[in-house]
Amino acid sequence: MTTPGQELHGQALSPAHAFDIGGVKERLAAADGGYEIVHESQGLEIGVYVLVAPEPDHQQPHAYDEVYVVLEGHGTLDVEGQKVDLREGHSVFVPAGANHQFLGYEQLSVLVIFEKRPR
Repeated sequence: MTTPGQELHGQALSPAHAFDIGGVKERLAAADGGYEIVHESQGLEIGVYVLVAPEPDHQQPHAYDEVYVVLEGHGTLDVEGQKVDLREGHSVFVPAGANHQFLGYEQLSVLVIFEKRPR
């Protein structure tokens, strides 16, 4: 399983393209969770991350700022010891380098948006 923020390099994309967030979410849920990138460009990565209990969240701190948008389910995100309760329609910002993990979920699906700044 890949995790959000893991660097992957793909082919160049056309200026506009569609991606099926709902289809990816359903496929990952049927596979007991995982992460899949739906868009990657020089400055942005967008992925779908599905967590299914009892599998724990295995994330490590990321090199980039990120935003999570809850697509389905509910849980808690622990960011450096600060707990944020989340449910469908909520979002949360996590700064680059922060320790964070999702807790207290049965099934949680989130859209993950990374700003990939030049280093």
